[in-house]
Amino acid sequence: MTRTRVPDSFRRESGQGLLMGHWLFLDDEFVPPDLARVPASDAGLLHGAGLFETMRAHNGVVFRLRQHLDRLRNSAEALHLTLPENLDRAPQIISELLQRNDQREARVRLTVTPGHCERSSPLLIIATQPYEPYPDELYESGMTVLVTDRRQTPYDASCAHKTLSYYNRLLALREAAQRSCHEALWFTYEGRLAEGSVSNVFLVKDSSLLTAPLDTPILPGITRATVLEIAAHRGRALQERSLAIDDLLDADEVFLTNVIMKVMPVCRIEAKEVGDGKPGPVTREIARAYDELVEKECAHGGPK
Repeated sequence: MTRTRVPDSFRRESGQGLLMGHWLFLDDEFVPPDLARVPASDAGLLHGAGLFETMRAHNGVVFRLRQHLDRLRNSAEALHLTLPENLDRAPQIISELLQRNDQREARVRLTVTPGHCERSSPLLIIATQPYEPYPDELYESGMTVLVTDRRQTPYDASCAHKTLSYYNRLLALREAAQRSCHEALWFTYEGRLAEGSVSNVFLVKDSSLLTAPLDTPILPGITRATVLEIAAHRGRALQERSLAIDDLLDADEVFLTNVIMKVMPVCRIEAKEVGDGKPGPVTREIARAYDELVEKECAHGGPK
């Protein structure tokens, strides 16, 4: 049987091939990964019920940890999921886990599930991996993105939430990689630009930032919110409004955001170049400001 090579984008976002730390946190204790066990009756395993957060630790500090935990709690309330009691200890657990794994630059994955299907026993899993940045050449030359035929709908309860039912997104990423693209952009059935499989999307037109509103629906990305702060602080014109395919194709610049890729320029939408085919000045400005903010907030134990 011939094995198909797993695309880098799929491997990165699914966690395949990434070396985990010597320890992870499961239920209520630190355990080596090879001894970690999730019960066969866990609702996350059986039904894809549960939530996760992917976070970035820089200088041993998780950037915007409180915002990640707030988003998780908001999603749990919206989806009627009970969270584990020890979630309140997540900041201390993550700090100790990073120390145990001797990691200051890390990708942190926090997962919660409802636990046993027949009784309420929510499960908390936290794992860290060495931070694997996207290649420098992507920031220098820009990503190529695919417009996927898959569609986003408000009738899907998982939209706007980071649920464990994530495989449809990963399949779109695989499709993009097979067509020599790095990300797949999603539209709604009504033809409104939504988001990427693993990112939020920003357009630049006449030096103004444009992005889809949260009620599209899209994920309220932590980096997305940070970019909105940066734009407001710099007096950059910004509109959160409905965007169509023509807005995307006519944009002067396009960039994507998530906590691992940070601010990523898009220079090609399939075969069509964006602008002059190079990362634009607004994208570069926002990217620099974002990196400076991460450096500042993570320099001495994070924001007070």
